[in-house]
Amino acid sequence: MHFAQYYLDCLSQASYLIGDETTGRAVLVDPRRDIDDYLRDAEAAGLRIELIIETHFHADFLSGHLELARATGATIAFGEAAETGYPIRRLRDGERISLGGAGAEAGAGAEAGETEPAGVTLTVLATPGHTPESICLVVHEQPEAAEPYGVLTGDTLFVGDVGRPDLLAAAGLTPEDMAGRLYSSLHDKLLTLPDATRVFPAHGAGSACGRNLSTETTSTIGEQRRYNYALQPMPEADFIRLVTAGQPATPGYFAHDAALNRDGHPLLDTTPPAALTLDEALAARRDAGAVLLDSRSLAAYTEAHFTGSLHTSLDTRFAEYAGSVVEPGTPIVLVSDPGTEAEARLRLARIGYDHVLGHVLDPAAELARHPELVSRTRRLAAGEAPDGETQLIDVRNPSEYEAGALPGAVNLPLASLSGDCASLDPDRPVVLYCRGGSRSVIAAALLESRGFRDVRDITGGYEAAVSARG
Repeated sequence: MHFAQYYLDCLSQASYLIGDETTGRAVLVDPRRDIDDYLRDAEAAGLRIELIIETHFHADFLSGHLELARATGATIAFGEAAETGYPIRRLRDGERISLGGAGAEAGAGAEAGETEPAGVTLTVLATPGHTPESICLVVHEQPEAAEPYGVLTGDTLFVGDVGRPDLLAAAGLTPEDMAGRLYSSLHDKLLTLPDATRVFPAHGAGSACGRNLSTETTSTIGEQRRYNYALQPMPEADFIRLVTAGQPATPGYFAHDAALNRDGHPLLDTTPPAALTLDEALAARRDAGAVLLDSRSLAAYTEAHFTGSLHTSLDTRFAEYAGSVVEPGTPIVLVSDPGTEAEARLRLARIGYDHVLGHVLDPAAELARHPELVSRTRRLAAGEAPDGETQLIDVRNPSEYEAGALPGAVNLPLASLSGDCASLDPDRPVVLYCRGGSRSVIAAALLESRGFRDVRDITGGYEAAVSARG
């Protein structure tokens, strides 16, 4: 068996290439949109990708199933409950997918009781809860093996957590209903697997698809049975209360991406972003409603940036934060360090933000030449106290806020601040803070772009402020 995990740190996202080296047949599970790594590695291993399996409709990134199908001719497959805007193969609960020989048709499935498939085999488990169409895939190197090699758990089970059940509330499915389905999927399907079964999830630490994900990208069923807080013995009602409370705020682009993954989307454009003069960039902002998105470091942005520009640095969770402060479909002009604009465009494309008009040539030089267009982020030292007229805003996630906050602070998480800022008075001073000082700068840029007159953030964030106050 050829088995490879591809882990994308900037989105905390994992995809998997699984193949039978005897026959050369392979499947790709949960691919990201840029597919060159998969194609290169499959060719090097002598594998043909014949099936693309999505464990569910992803909300946090744009899947690469359409790109991969175009490049390889492979069939796209989802769980049986999926309804899509393009042709798919629906995978039934208990269906087995053989990648081996013995005359098996490429990618053919088998039900229990039919002819036993040969070689590397995947068994489909319907595991609704995170979404209705969610599936997991049990992997056997040989069908007759006593124990599975592992299980690909999608967003049903993470290392240290389980999938959040609240993302489909707007579709008429309550978090409580989905949590009940998740409880059954975990206890009736995944926890019946042997303890030694390796666990390969679709996400790791930092993902907004859960609240307590580990930095480890693999585990075992036994380890999760012992240490995962959500898998400890408890009545179903207690589980439902546990997993529906304290989830991270949902980034604004999630619904957009889920719809594109369900209905279809244009194929990835890999051409480099166009180089724009400053005049062209400003004209795009004025005439096309484009935003200037500054991807430089936090230090560079706070020192000098184009007034009204938005910010999220490439050395943070760039795409996720961009999707929190830029509305889907908005034209974007990048303000990037020379040589990094292609990376910024690719990361935006991974969440379906394809409307990049170009990048400003040599931003540092343009900022130096045009001081009349420049602003500097106003920051409070950690020990400074905002006055009584100030609107003190904590932009961390609800669980962080509940664990401890500065006196008088109101929790408006960064992920939802774009809509929530309507509750603030733009004529009163605003002071923002996060955990360490990165998200608060992104939030400050958003408020400044919305016309707030006096915005500051606390250098070093909550941790520094608490330390300074003793």
